[in-house]
Amino acid sequence: MNRIVAILAVVVGVGGYFLYSSMQSSGPSAQEQAQAERLLGAANAQEASDDIDTSSVVEMQLGNPDAPVTVIEYASYTCPHCATFHTGAYKQLKSDYIDAGKVNFIYREVYFDRFGLWASAIARCAGTPETFFGVTDMLYSGQSEWARAGGGDPAQIADELRKIGRLAGLSGDTIEACLTDADNLRTLVAWYQQNAAEDGINSTPSFVINGTKYNNMAYNEMSRLIDEAAGS
Repeated sequence: MNRIVAILAVVVGVGGYFLYSSMQSSGPSAQEQAQAERLLGAANAQEASDDIDTSSVVEMQLGNPDAPVTVIEYASYTCPHCATFHTGAYKQLKSDYIDAGKVNFIYREVYFDRFGLWASAIARCAGTPETFFGVTDMLYSGQSEWARAGGGDPAQIADELRKIGRLAGLSGDTIEACLTDADNLRTLVAWYQQNAAEDGINSTPSFVINGTKYNNMAYNEMSRLIDEAAGS
C-alpha cells in the first residue's frame, strides 16, 4: 500500500486531489465534489492537455458503434448515485438499447478521489471492454463494501480492490502493476480532465446523448431522449 500512496503523490502533480487523509470515507460529499471540481478544473485540465498525450486511453464502449445514437456516461466508481444507476436503470438501458444495437454506449470515468482512480486502474487492467464492463458491474454492485472497507482505510480499500481484480481473473502481479503504473495513472487523470472540460461535466452521473449533456435522470426520461435522438 505504501508504494501505491507514493505513486499517488506523483499523480497529485496532475490531478491535485488524490491525497485525501486516511480518515476520509468512501465517496465524495457535496463539499468534496465541489472541491474536486475546483481542483480538477480548467487550470489543471489545461496543464494536462499541454503536457500529457492521452491518445493511448481506450474508449470503453458497448453496443453498435454505427448506431444513430451515442450515449456517453460520465461516472465515478465511488459515487453512490452512479452505483444506483448501474444496479438499476443501466440494466434496462442495456437490454432495451445497447444489446439491441440501437445505441453506442461509452463509459468514461470521473476521478473525485484516489479510490475511484484505483478502481479504474483495476477495471482497465485486462484491457478489453468485456472485462472492463464486467469489473465495473462488480465495483458498483459491491461499492458499499469495498469503498467503505475499514471505515475508509486506504490499505483495506486497496486490498478489497485487489480481491475484485482476482475475481476477474487477473494475477496478483498484473494487479500490482496496474495499481502502481504512475504514467498510466497520470494519463487517466489527464484524459478525464480533457473530457470533462470538453463536455462541461460537473456532477456524476452525467450523460451526453448525441452531443447534448444531461444530468442524472429517471430511466423513462432517458429512454424518451434516446428515442427522440434516433428520430423514433
